[in-house]
Amino acid sequence: MDDSNLKICRKADNRQRDDDVRSSAHGYASRQYCEALAEFGRPRFLPGSGAWILERPVNGAGAHDAMGCYPLFTCRNWEALPGDLARLESQLVSLAAVIDPLAEFRIEVLRRSFPDVLIPFKEHFVVDLSVAPEKTASAHHRRYARTSSRAAQIFRAENPLDFHQDWCKLYRILIERHGITGLRAFSEQSFRKQLTVPGVHLFCARHDDQTLGVQIWFCQGERAYYHLGASSAEGYRLRVSYGLMWQALHYFREAGVQQLDLGGGAGLDNGRDGLTRFKQGWSNTTRTAYFAGRILDAPRYRALRREAGSETGNYFPAYRYGEFKRGKVI
Repeated sequence: MDDSNLKICRKADNRQRDDDVRSSAHGYASRQYCEALAEFGRPRFLPGSGAWILERPVNGAGAHDAMGCYPLFTCRNWEALPGDLARLESQLVSLAAVIDPLAEFRIEVLRRSFPDVLIPFKEHFVVDLSVAPEKTASAHHRRYARTSSRAAQIFRAENPLDFHQDWCKLYRILIERHGITGLRAFSEQSFRKQLTVPGVHLFCARHDDQTLGVQIWFCQGERAYYHLGASSAEGYRLRVSYGLMWQALHYFREAGVQQLDLGGGAGLDNGRDGLTRFKQGWSNTTRTAYFAGRILDAPRYRALRREAGSETGNYFPAYRYGEFKRGKVI
């Protein structure tokens, strides 16, 4: 085989390897999940690390920046991430991401990848499934799990897409109840795609042919992530979220999953809100999720920041602070 043919074969092998990485990932690490968020940006694959990001136009500036997929940015190969991001310099203005708290990375690699911003963002409540849920969940949560499981039929759906419309109806209730805006106000089209992502699991609570509550999870190998949950008014009354979580904990433990990330509380300070109490009552440890930012085109970043004005707070990227205040971005 001559050198030219050898080069062609190597290129084909590299393309096949990249295609394998794209197709084999599950949950937040998958191409399908990133594509489910495509209404918020153009998916871009980082071949060394196996990560996905969303490129976004900077309004009126003729430039683009990027963000990690909501809610968590994760990689297949963290050691390759600094090289991937170095190759983006001058192509994009900046990159912002919330780092997967269950990921196995060296903090030095994160610092090289994100030299401009790397700060603790939220404490996530985590369940170590080497211990049975009967020993980790609070007595309060176990009691509500029992009563709600008696009041409703709670099960894992074989085909999550069968509950797409029920889920969208419940999520609209959640949007109205909490005034959710921006990226978290997912469209029905986005949810349709999310429910076909490799590694998705949907747990459902029903009574009298009515869906009272749903939880969506994503599983990635030995880790699973609580994505979203919502209930109807009757579901809230019967506290079906407790029965759903109880079912999920036991299902994943029996499936060999080792860690569950339940996410953080509402807002940025993990206060004593109801969501925090709910997640804390199931967990037996916590992990820190870092917020990370990298300036990829410093001259353009400075110019955009000047155009945005002086009131940018500590928000990154600073030039999007106005959008953040108007609820258009996370």
